[in-house]
Amino acid sequence: MTVRKPKFYFTDVFTASRYGGNPLATFVDCEGLSDEDMQAIAREIHFSETTFIASREPREGAWQVRIFTPNSEIDFAGHPTLGTAWVIHEKLLAAAPEEIVLSLRVGRIPVRFSRVQGREALWMKQMPPRFGSTLDAGEVARMLGLSTDDIDSRWPVAEVSTGFPTVIVPLRSASALARAKIDRERYFALVGEAWAKNVLVFAEGGHEPSQSLRVRVFAEYYGVPEDPATGSGNGCLAAYLVEHGVLGGREIDIAVGQGYEMGRPSTLGLRAKKTSEGIEVHVGGGVVGVAEGVWER
Repeated sequence: MTVRKPKFYFTDVFTASRYGGNPLATFVDCEGLSDEDMQAIAREIHFSETTFIASREPREGAWQVRIFTPNSEIDFAGHPTLGTAWVIHEKLLAAAPEEIVLSLRVGRIPVRFSRVQGREALWMKQMPPRFGSTLDAGEVARMLGLSTDDIDSRWPVAEVSTGFPTVIVPLRSASALARAKIDRERYFALVGEAWAKNVLVFAEGGHEPSQSLRVRVFAEYYGVPEDPATGSGNGCLAAYLVEHGVLGGREIDIAVGQGYEMGRPSTLGLRAKKTSEGIEVHVGGGVVGVAEGVWER
């Protein structure tokens, strides 16, 4: 049996145009790749994440997908979920279904395709949120190079997960968000034994009129100093906003801006609502194809 050379697709996720959003590399025909090969490829490409589709056919109704950062394999991430679903939808299937299910280490994640104002949007339903510890605001502020007064004391600094644990940090102003900078020594001391390793800071007021909030995400632990668009972290944010009523209600349907400080403007849609059965979280956005080719071994 001849083993095909792996084929790759580059996409930009959470954007309507190339060179915005968060870049993703997705590989198919991976049967000949070992775990070590996948990690080496992810390190070589050095995007926030690289994904590998196990086969050109789904298994038990879901596509088996693995996600790697430059440092390690992870259970879940948002923009890799949407970008990989787009590759399957656009490149691997003759027909275009309205929904594709990915089987990730965190579980089965459905992704739906729709059109909003003439543009294609992909929406993933994330795992039910879990809420972890509340962190000391002063300690987190120092880790971010900020003063305690920069933290919005109306809301907690808290761990949340909808598949990938994240520390959510509410800030008082866009100025504080722009000034945030990770102190690596304090960061690794804080997250070393913690459940959540990623840190998401947010402030009210978007970069664009359509955006309600602006966000930055730091993920040094995974080899990503700052991420331009974080679907998993923003899913955690959506759950946090609803749980604490930050925007004045128990249901949200908003857009947030991320990546502007990095020159990678991104827009993420957040939908969440709290019911008697818990909080349901959906995160969505656009995906744009950038390049494709064959990975030489």
